[in-house]
Amino acid sequence: MTSTDMPCPKPGVLDIAAYVPGRETVHGAVKVYKLSANETPLGPSPKVAEAIAARNSDLALYPDGSAHVLREAIGRAHGLNPNNIMCGNGSDELLGLLCQTYLAPGDEGLFSEHGFLVYKIQVKAAGATPVAVPDDEGLTADVDRLLAAVTERTKIVFLANPNNPTGTYIPVSEVRRLHAGLPSHVVLVLDAAYAEYVRRNDYEAGVELVSNHPNVVMTRTFSKIHGLAGLRIGWMYAHEAIIDACNRVRGPFNVNSLAIVAGAAAIGDRAHVERAVAHNDLWLGRVTEALEGIGLKTTPSVGNFVLVHFPEMPGKTAAEADEFLGSRGFVLRRVAGYGLPNALRMTIGSEEANLGVIDALTEFMAQSS
Repeated sequence: MTSTDMPCPKPGVLDIAAYVPGRETVHGAVKVYKLSANETPLGPSPKVAEAIAARNSDLALYPDGSAHVLREAIGRAHGLNPNNIMCGNGSDELLGLLCQTYLAPGDEGLFSEHGFLVYKIQVKAAGATPVAVPDDEGLTADVDRLLAAVTERTKIVFLANPNNPTGTYIPVSEVRRLHAGLPSHVVLVLDAAYAEYVRRNDYEAGVELVSNHPNVVMTRTFSKIHGLAGLRIGWMYAHEAIIDACNRVRGPFNVNSLAIVAGAAAIGDRAHVERAVAHNDLWLGRVTEALEGIGLKTTPSVGNFVLVHFPEMPGKTAAEADEFLGSRGFVLRRVAGYGLPNALRMTIGSEEANLGVIDALTEFMAQSS
């Protein structure tokens, strides 16, 4: 059988580099500490298990196609109109829906060079052209460079704020400046997956901009601070015209019954969220200080992870550090796919995991090359 005998994907699909998640396991380790996916070490709210148990008897029934209960809960938690909210199978699905709805072949989608890999994938999947714009020297999105890259073909600009995997952010004044410089027909997508972790007075996740401008969308997730990555729940806040357009593309019943009730329970447990924030505030600072104390450079982070840069010398590279850590059961995230070949991203984990990584990297840096 030759290639001409097989179905052929549309042009561009086979040019997409598939997303590769952080690994979960290592060989030979007695206990594995997975710090590669920015999952919360606290897990979900105890109220989630109760909500799921109460729903288990209804699994033969289709879920509410509009995820009404979840949208209402999100609206209460954030003071938003549920009619301006759409829920999805993770925020990844919503990013894809936005691309399918607003991009066509010949259009361009912009994002920062070290931004979330899904942006490029979804832009290409829609048949459009992805445009990666260089960050500044601090690995932070550069508004001037983003605006300079806008052309008549630009239809969507993605801004991860805070950004994964760098942990950097831009203040709300810069986000407003970015929006002000965009044509009114361009959709500005503010991906605020890590917003709950940010403790900066000059930060705003995007609610204000969406509320005042019809071409801004804010996406959020339940996978990080709410501890529901396994249920895949995301949501976006946008003008009703954007919600209406994306609903025409969205598949029916895209959020399952357990996810709907679990998300509603999680977002209503403010005390659990505050515990997760407090844990992260404590350990992000401790981990960063400890790693810099043994001679490693870190990028200042406002998320629940830290980007660690390794010396470009034999015996001390990120790849060698990754192998060393893996042999001791610590799984961090390689970020070469993000254009950062000599760095590892470490999720802030439990006290045991954090101290273990610090000890292991101290040993790694102290050994002779």
